[in-house]
Amino acid sequence: MLQPKRVKYRRPHSLKWEGLSKAGNTVAFGDYGLQATEGEYVSDRQIEAARVVLNNFTKRSGKVWIRIFPHMAKTKKPAEVRMGSGKGAPEFWVAVVKVNRVMFEIGGVPAKDAIEALRLASFKLPVKTKIIKREVKDVSVVNAVKPVKETKVATEGGK
Repeated sequence: MLQPKRVKYRRPHSLKWEGLSKAGNTVAFGDYGLQATEGEYVSDRQIEAARVVLNNFTKRSGKVWIRIFPHMAKTKKPAEVRMGSGKGAPEFWVAVVKVNRVMFEIGGVPAKDAIEALRLASFKLPVKTKIIKREVKDVSVVNAVKPVKETKVATEGGK
């Protein structure tokens, strides 16, 4: 399972999953991506289950990118314990997924296989998702040189 090697605080306060994802909301590495349409905590076991589905369906051809990581520990108190006496022990790790976050990407496989693999992986996740395709930016527009404005130079004797 995925978990951090070390953390500054063992038992953190909860991070909110409300709101839009400010980064990681486009397909950056692969050809197709699985984007969250709602926010939720995604556990390390759910991430691993989706990864296994993606690898098994594509028969390990192509490449799969996992764009989320479970940084936050979720705590739980033991069963039948009285109230109080501090926060519980860390039980599992979660990734905070906000709306529009791209969680998985896949590339190097045919489009039909990539879409079907992402569809099957979405069943393993607790969030509603949609499959998006990589947008190719027009390089000629980005690298275009702006034309220089011509200026009139005043000459003697005329306007």
